[in-house]
This record gives sequence, structure tokens and C-alpha cells, in this order.
Amino acid sequence: MAEASRQVQMTESAATRIQELINSEGNNGLMLRLQVSGGGCSGFQYEFSLDDNSNNEDHVFENHGAKMVVDDVSLDLLGGAEIDFVRELVGAAFRVNNPNASSSCGCGSSFSV
Repeated sequence: MAEASRQVQMTESAATRIQELINSEGNNGLMLRLQVSGGGCSGFQYEFSLDDNSNNEDHVFENHGAKMVVDDVSLDLLGGAEIDFVRELVGAAFRVNNPNASSSCGCGSSFSV
């Protein structure tokens, strides 16, 4: 079992949305891929995509029946984070509650450490 600082969790709302996306694609082998890349207004940005592959440097997490894959480098910046899916008046989106982020931009899609 991996230590808690190397885990990424997802809420039931996020898992439900992932399953909705997978069902719309018609490929039950898909997972949500979450990765961190350089850029954004705060230094790093979150990237979400659907993927049906994982490699040796990936970590697969499963919560509430949905799978998420995170590469090892991104996991260094995401360890202990929780992924949520929120619906608000301005729209709906995945939100990352990242304990490693010292600050984030107003839109929540980029952060700094």
C-alpha cells in the first residue's frame, strides 16, 4: 500500500462524472488521466484527459468505481490531493484540492508550490 502522501483521492461526484464521460465514449477501459505541466498563470497547470493506457511510471487510483491515472512526476506535486467535480452557476468542472499548492489562480486550473 502506498503511503498517504503518494495517494490521490476522488470524491463521489468526480467518480460519477468520470463514469458519465466514459459511458459517452463507449469505452469501458478508459480512465481519467490527471497530469501537471509547467505553465498557467501560477507556474503549474492541471491537465485532464481520458486515457485507456497506463505505463510503468503511472499510478492508478480507484475510488467509487472510477479509475484515475497519474504519472510519477505529477504525483510528486499531487500527493494527498482530492479531485472533485463541481457544478456552479458559471459552469461545471473538475476541481483539485491540492495540499501541496501554496497558491492558485482565480480559475483554479493552475497553482504554485
